[in-house]
Amino acid sequence: MATRFLAKQILRRSVFAASKAASTTGEVVPKGFLAVFVGETQKKRFVVPVTFLNQPSFQALLSKSEEEFGFDHPMGGLTIPCREEAFIDVNSQLNG
Repeated sequence: MATRFLAKQILRRSVFAASKAASTTGEVVPKGFLAVFVGETQKKRFVVPVTFLNQPSFQALLSKSEEEFGFDHPMGGLTIPCREEAFIDVNSQLNG
């Protein structure tokens, strides 16, 4: 239950931040998707399905993000502090 609550909070904040960022940058995130910023030093933007929020491997990344940033994400959207390659591996497993 706590994980579902955390996912909903992250989703709400990320949707708000994404809509705010889209209004200034012109970048639109399609409905049903979520923009995340990934990287340890340089951040790269990825757009992933919101269904990933329910997946254990993605939730592990969210926990790492929560430990480092809480709900104050420096990029204005959900920031995941892991190597880009690790994120791509998780992403490919979930899309597989």
